[in-house]
Amino acid sequence: MASTLKNLSVYDNASMPAAADMRFGIVIAAWNAHITHALYQGCLDTLLQHGAREEHIHVIQVPGSFELPTGARLLAGKHKLDAIICLGCVIKGETSHNEYINHAVATGLTNLSIASGQPVIFGVLTPNDEQQALDRAGGKHGNKGVEAAVTAIRMAALKQELSTTKSKIGF
Repeated sequence: MASTLKNLSVYDNASMPAAADMRFGIVIAAWNAHITHALYQGCLDTLLQHGAREEHIHVIQVPGSFELPTGARLLAGKHKLDAIICLGCVIKGETSHNEYINHAVATGLTNLSIASGQPVIFGVLTPNDEQQALDRAGGKHGNKGVEAAVTAIRMAALKQELSTTKSKIGF
């Protein structure tokens, strides 16, 4: 179903793991702050709703989405975290700059996640225009910050589950 037809932030609340013992990092891009701060609010509210403690949530702000991978790496080096959530917004505009930035950010966050073994969540909006961004930052299509928080909780729980079980294939 096309995202234009539904609220993407609806999820099964009953299937969510408890986040009380989890530690999270949130990296927020300052560029398009009216959008990224709405993403942050949705993200924070969701983490708290599922039991995360405020003192276990570490937040930093970087200048723009391009700096999210470096911000995530710096945050990971400072705190012991179960997942890092990166929130940003790159609006298409008149040039193809968005393609370069979005690709670099996605690659950087993926590489960091794989290299560190730590879940690093891509909560970056990549809309064609500002209205599409607003629709996904608390508007008619929900809040991508909520989705990023849900993903972080689920990935942190998966990491915890797998780190306590013994591998059966020799790894």
